[in-house]
Amino acid sequence: MTVKVIDVPEARRYEATVDGWTEVAGFSQYIRTSELIAFLHTEVDPGFEGRGVGSALARTSLDEARAAGLRVLATCPFYAGWIGRHPEYADLLYQSRSKVSD
Repeated sequence: MTVKVIDVPEARRYEATVDGWTEVAGFSQYIRTSELIAFLHTEVDPGFEGRGVGSALARTSLDEARAAGLRVLATCPFYAGWIGRHPEYADLLYQSRSKVSD
């Protein structure tokens, strides 16, 4: 099974397709600024769960974020967990630099 992931900026999401399947097998919604990409929600078709579609979405989108010099805000539980299991992507995580306190 080959998973192909593409960025669909007009839909603000990455989409995964699988060879031989006409529908989108999974997607990750995001909000992007010039400095940050926030991953909000990820869904994988139940027929493809556990077959690497979610991982392909995460890996491709995070590799593209790195290449673009973007920080990552993983508000999506899937992304947060995936990055936790793949520490080679932890350096992408957004860290608040605010010095403001109460």
